[in-house]
Amino acid sequence: MDIQEVRRQFPILDQEVNGHPLVYLDSAATSQKPRQVIEAVEDYYKRYNSNVHRGVHTLGSMATDGYEGAREKVRRFIHASSMEEIIFLRGTTTAINLVASSYGRANVGEGDEIVITPMEHHSNIIPWQQLAKATGAELKYIPLEEDGTISVEKARETITANTKIVSVMHVSNVLGTINPVKEITSIAHENGAVMVVDGAQSVPHMKVDVQDIGADFFAFSGHKMCAPTGIGVLYGKKKLLKEMEPVEFGGEMIDFVGLYDSTWKELPWKFEGGTPIIAGAVGLGAAIDFLEDIGLDNIEAHERKLARYALDQLKDKDGVTVYGPQDRAGIVTFNSDDVHPHDLATVLDSEGVAVRAGHHCAQPLMKWLDVTATARASFYLYNTEEDVDKFTASLQTAKEYFGDVFG
Repeated sequence: MDIQEVRRQFPILDQEVNGHPLVYLDSAATSQKPRQVIEAVEDYYKRYNSNVHRGVHTLGSMATDGYEGAREKVRRFIHASSMEEIIFLRGTTTAINLVASSYGRANVGEGDEIVITPMEHHSNIIPWQQLAKATGAELKYIPLEEDGTISVEKARETITANTKIVSVMHVSNVLGTINPVKEITSIAHENGAVMVVDGAQSVPHMKVDVQDIGADFFAFSGHKMCAPTGIGVLYGKKKLLKEMEPVEFGGEMIDFVGLYDSTWKELPWKFEGGTPIIAGAVGLGAAIDFLEDIGLDNIEAHERKLARYALDQLKDKDGVTVYGPQDRAGIVTFNSDDVHPHDLATVLDSEGVAVRAGHHCAQPLMKWLDVTATARASFYLYNTEEDVDKFTASLQTAKEYFGDVFG
């Protein structure tokens, strides 16, 4: 993997921020977009902008081919068995809400259990809270180990014969923890529960095979994997999706509409009401081509190398606390003594270094860490060791600045 050639594909990186070359370390929030994706979206709007599935004219056929062609690319990318199992939605949040609202409302009742973990993103907590409140089910949490990992043994202790749904993130957006979702899926199935995986932080960064994992539902977002915002995917096993009712109604998802009753299209379209996110799907297809050309194994190895490099530098800095396991994905979350993460991020931004600060939509995890907020540097295929060097040097500048101000 030629990192400099990769970087040349991202126009946004060729700029200065506050008088410094941009060092973008916030890809866990959203990734930057390569020319290939930008041009694919532009080409759709310039050459064949039209609605899909309806018209018989040339532009409509081209748009439909682009949209459904992207679905096939997604199917191949995550190793689903059928295009019918690939639902295009706005993102991970919408996908998990669909499962909770459709499958959950039909299959979870009073006395049942829903099992998640304290490290989940809010998008994988709140839908299950609402489902538990609506049905009288109990929401349970698999406890975390001291280093922010999940043990298979504790998952087995938490999941019982009363558990109907287990939902776990594949990779933590805060700790970088890579969770044993395949093993947890097996435990869920042994107890008759379905398994939902939040793959927002895994699909962009490593090879994912949904059939090997065995999950019943798997959700992820395009904007974290070099695609446009507003497009995401819900994978679901065909048998379960066929039994589920749509939760959004209107055009595109219907088969027949009468005055008093209607019927739905077949999968996957019954869950895609209204004009779909056509340009987003085209962009997602282009992003998958781009990532596959580079190779997911190469991307994962590169990011984990950068994370180790950053951890080695941070461990030697006094007053810096790093959270999460040693073996992690390309995310490093930390705090610096006596400096609020927002202040830290502001000083880093003045040096051209973009990091995230706050609770990262993971307030229960912040409570578990006994902090109100953290700073986070997240790496992607376009980052370099020089980016890490600039990040750690800017962190030292921030520490010295606040030491002078408040010392």
